[in-house]
Amino acid sequence: MKKLSIWFVCVVLTQTMAFGQTKIDFREFTLDNGLHVIMHQDNKTPIVVTSVLYHVGSKNEDPERTGFAHFFEHLLFEGSENIERGEYTELVESNGGALNAFTSNDITYYYELMPSNYLELALYLESERMLHAKIDEVGLETQREVVKEEKRQRYDNQPYGTILPETLARAYTKHPYQWAPIGSLEHLNAASLDEFMEFYNDFYVPNNAILTIAGDIDYEQTEDWVKKYFAEIPQGKEEIYRPEIKEPRKEEEIRDVVYDNIQIPAIIQAYNLPPKNHPDAYAMEILSTYLTGGNSSLMTKELVDKQQKALVIAAIPLDLEDGGIFIMYGITNMGVEPEDLESEIDGLIRQVQEEGISERDFQKLQNIIESDLVSKNATVEGIAQNLAESRLFYGDTGYINRELEKYREVSREDIQRVAKEYLTLDGRVVLYYLPKSQQTAANQE
Repeated sequence: MKKLSIWFVCVVLTQTMAFGQTKIDFREFTLDNGLHVIMHQDNKTPIVVTSVLYHVGSKNEDPERTGFAHFFEHLLFEGSENIERGEYTELVESNGGALNAFTSNDITYYYELMPSNYLELALYLESERMLHAKIDEVGLETQREVVKEEKRQRYDNQPYGTILPETLARAYTKHPYQWAPIGSLEHLNAASLDEFMEFYNDFYVPNNAILTIAGDIDYEQTEDWVKKYFAEIPQGKEEIYRPEIKEPRKEEEIRDVVYDNIQIPAIIQAYNLPPKNHPDAYAMEILSTYLTGGNSSLMTKELVDKQQKALVIAAIPLDLEDGGIFIMYGITNMGVEPEDLESEIDGLIRQVQEEGISERDFQKLQNIIESDLVSKNATVEGIAQNLAESRLFYGDTGYINRELEKYREVSREDIQRVAKEYLTLDGRVVLYYLPKSQQTAANQE
């Protein structure tokens, strides 16, 4: 391999942000193989987080082989050519550490939280995962059973557990966001070892990854170890697949009924959103907080406390790289028809669209957002993930220090405007979740 050359950027940020949030210091560089590395030093506590964000999620999958990204979240703990099966987790936990991972529609994220004197071990483990993970029939069968059990517990046997996959399937008609990360067990069962190997070789490569080290580190020593364990890993041979599919704007409402193992009906509404890095994303986040963010939110006070038509109501802006969805759901109180709750929800949305929000509520929302953002960066785990996502989704690691400013730029008028623009009744998905007993009665009529 050619001699290593590194593009290096050192960012030293020591001032304090307006609004009371401390800026995050970091250094970053990129290896010849495309691996981008971010380091954050915080020597207050002798711990360090080592994380790798792979730019692969469910949207990168073949429609006939869904669930691969989530499956690999599990599979890549199986070990490597140099780490025995089951030893990966043992090496972390026996040395006082913890580890985990998650998969979304856009990314897969792995991390180890270790005493700082075991940083080199954590880097070695992640390099092994990237260079030559153990992918064989034994591991495939083991993890197939793990994923089956996860699907049973989180989706099939959980009341209202299928809301996300059922909603995505109707909210997207073209884009591969139309399936949830859990994917299809039938696809996983049908896939061959060669197909799994191809997926690994395509996506789990240094030029599709961001390595972040945050905590009690020495910058120079950490950089040396990163070069030692990652510089010789070859970059991927194929162009990385990114779906270039734009979801068409919906002009008509989609309505459906899902019968579930539940006792109390629920109503789900979903509205399509712009891409994650769109300027309107900040106003939509504040709007969701205003509508259902906590006990003092508009819909909770009105529909849960005052009218008592809902047991719970929540809004989730699922902000995704290529354009997400704003999901709102409410579980009806006993004796309340879903149509009645839906009418009240729509009425409150119209109220915001027509009247906006008060200055007092607006100031309160700004305080909540500020508190939430400070909390995101209150731990080295949070800082590591936010640094990586700033680089990936916004093209600039320093975005982590500007995010609060973006929220502060949102006006009351912006919140009213996005409510009108995105919460449109003619382009949404509405699902009624009803008890299966009602399906039997309906079939008998």
